[in-house]
Amino acid sequence: MFKPTFVTWLLIAFGVITCLPLLYAQLVLLINPQGRKAKDILIGKGEDWRNETHFKSAYGMAWADWLIFAPVFIASIVGIMKAEVWGYILFAMAGSIQLYINTVLWFLEKEYVYPNCGSLAYYTYYWGNFIYWGLTTLVYSILRINGINL
Repeated sequence: MFKPTFVTWLLIAFGVITCLPLLYAQLVLLINPQGRKAKDILIGKGEDWRNETHFKSAYGMAWADWLIFAPVFIASIVGIMKAEVWGYILFAMAGSIQLYINTVLWFLEKEYVYPNCGSLAYYTYYWGNFIYWGLTTLVYSILRINGINL
């Protein structure tokens, strides 16, 4: 059976805590793409987009997260709460989405974000937690689907 364990709930909570602020910031961006509030949240108080590509990538990723990641993540939680295998399959998908995009962002954004926030913030909230959650969720879900309970 695929009843959620303590580890499952821990990963769900970590995912919600990690992803909810980003989804909020992206929603602000989607509602008012050139608004000051979106810029303040996503790139820093009083900062502006580096160039049109910077804005378009943030805007495109916001759409992708709201159209693909958020529904998959929410549906995975529903499936897990119902103790269904498809919940863990979707959970693995949500983890792989975060792992993929944040690997890309390591190369696109590190030179801009890291100097402004420092090691601790960068390797936790700004980048690290998304990688840690994505990888852990993906591996955990694969183990659960294959009958290994943690």
